[in-house]
Amino acid sequence: MAMVVSVWRDPQEDVAGGPPNGPNPAAQPAREQQQAASAAPHTPQTPSQPGPPSTPGTAGDKGSQNSGQSQQHIECVVCGDKSSGKHYGQFTCEGCKSFFKRSVRRNLTYSCRANRNCPIDQHHRNQCQYCRLKKCLKVGMRREAVQRGRMPPTQPNPGQYALTNGDPLNGHCYLSGYISLLLRAEPYPTSRYGSQCMQPNNIMGIENICELAARLLFSAVEWARNIPFFPDLQITDQVSLLRLTWSELFVLNAAQCSMPLHVAPLLAAAGLHASPMSADRVVAFMDHIRIFQEQVEKLKTLHVDSAEYSCLKAIVLFTSDACGLSDAAHIESLQEKSQCALEEYVRSQYPNQPSRFGKLLLRLPSLRTVSSSVIEQLFFVRLGAAACCDSMGVLFCLLLLLRTQGFIEELEDGFKTHPGDQRSSTCSFSLN
Repeated sequence: MAMVVSVWRDPQEDVAGGPPNGPNPAAQPAREQQQAASAAPHTPQTPSQPGPPSTPGTAGDKGSQNSGQSQQHIECVVCGDKSSGKHYGQFTCEGCKSFFKRSVRRNLTYSCRANRNCPIDQHHRNQCQYCRLKKCLKVGMRREAVQRGRMPPTQPNPGQYALTNGDPLNGHCYLSGYISLLLRAEPYPTSRYGSQCMQPNNIMGIENICELAARLLFSAVEWARNIPFFPDLQITDQVSLLRLTWSELFVLNAAQCSMPLHVAPLLAAAGLHASPMSADRVVAFMDHIRIFQEQVEKLKTLHVDSAEYSCLKAIVLFTSDACGLSDAAHIESLQEKSQCALEEYVRSQYPNQPSRFGKLLLRLPSLRTVSSSVIEQLFFVRLGAAACCDSMGVLFCLLLLLRTQGFIEELEDGFKTHPGDQRSSTCSFSLN
């Protein structure tokens, strides 16, 4: 800079010939500043100046500029590295932004080899993808922002995801991509079960109870076939998972549709009204009804919404406890994914209920108190022993095999017993 200034100053002094009264030391600094300012526009043309042109200033100006840059430095909320801006709702670095975007768009599933509490910082962020994604969600990075791309932040259609009764999802519009796919697979509109299902004060007859229970059971298979990842499993794994969890799914479905539970029709549906009953048999049967009612009522008191029901059923279905699974680790990772989706949804939609997520998860182990034999005795005795053998395993195998072979029309015509059987008129149903 000094050389450039001297080049432009000397010709001016030669032309001016100096002041008439000789050099003025007091005016020399002002003249140098003026000449330096006039030389500034020519500095971008100097080949020795690399990079973009910069505005000359004093040392104090440069110090204030560096101070402003240091004040604008924002750390990544995930790993603590230097943030490159606001991405998906939070200030993150380029690495965490790309990781979150890739994980959400590809719907990737990770697993933690430790205790799911790995440190995520600038030096350890690549060691555990599960905990890194978990922290991304915990600090508030939004999945829906990835799905929408760079669309302006507008309010989505409140009626896009509706409850069973047609009301918006508690007024909330946010749903992760995974939960939206689970909801899309729900085959539980009110019209599919009839108006009596949603009116607990009405006492359902024997035929209605039999029909409703069968629809709930078959709809569990329909739902599983349409949710993400389940159809991609081996057919043997699908059968194993459904055989183990169908009773828990049935209880969740019964609570979701507010299934009426009155003692008299249940006694009739079980066939206990047609033959003399011993006191022990009556007590045992009433105890079964009580256990079933307790589980349904406890779920109803939590006011579980449709998204939560979908996540709970996915957590129940994707269990590695089933025998003979070909890839138990993959199924366990799907269960973890469903659990993380539920946790994220509850945290964002019910911020004033910090214990809600825990309460929902605590309801799942108690669902197993309603054994498959209890449900069979309460609702499916009238279908005959052939349908109830081996914990409905034969029924599920038949369902899945027929579905995979394309016999959809036969199944949707309904489950019917032999035409000559009197039970066929009372227990037949249609999924339409």
